[in-house]
Amino acid sequence: MLDNQLTAGGEISLAEQAYRHLRDKLIMLDIRPGEAINDGKLAAEMGIGRTPVREALKRLESDHLVVSYPRRGTFATIVDITELADVSELRETLEPLAARRAAKAATPAIREELRETAAAIAMMDATDDPYALMRYDMKVHRLIYRAAGNAHLEDVLIRYDNLATRIWCMVLEKVPSVAGHISEHIELLQAIADGDSERAGKLAFDHVSSFEEAIRSVL
Repeated sequence: MLDNQLTAGGEISLAEQAYRHLRDKLIMLDIRPGEAINDGKLAAEMGIGRTPVREALKRLESDHLVVSYPRRGTFATIVDITELADVSELRETLEPLAARRAAKAATPAIREELRETAAAIAMMDATDDPYALMRYDMKVHRLIYRAAGNAHLEDVLIRYDNLATRIWCMVLEKVPSVAGHISEHIELLQAIADGDSERAGKLAFDHVSSFEEAIRSVL
């Protein structure tokens, strides 16, 4: 976490809180693509001032989740399915890199967290709310990125995972098994926790590839 995301007391700043809140709403399409964003209304909903919300929106614009137009305002970006190939190409290179690094660099505490997360996924019900499952999917990916121990790689991967998740959410009702997609993480998390970098890299590549295949199958 970057220093400017924290207050002097070590707590998450209001701007960071606003950023995370809005980012997740945009990713999960709670704020619909193309929808106008009213910073005053959002600030009131969150019980904070407009300044941290505006700071958050600036960051979200660099993440390609919102776009601002002079004299028109700020809008949630459109989800462009044609970007799927480009996003997948980058993730097929970077996700295996993160998985291999995590297998080598993860601390004992994180390895235990990886094993616990794998066990929790194994207990999930296939009938669970698909949107809840996708939120869990994001959590799992962020755990792997954190385990890799490279803040720059983590930042880039979070950005592309966000874009990929938005694409997934556009077709979520058509995808036959979200739970099946989530369950692919079990072996991956176990491989990372066991320190098997080559297997972790292969499983990460296969996971990203199957994501793209699942999307294309319902387009």
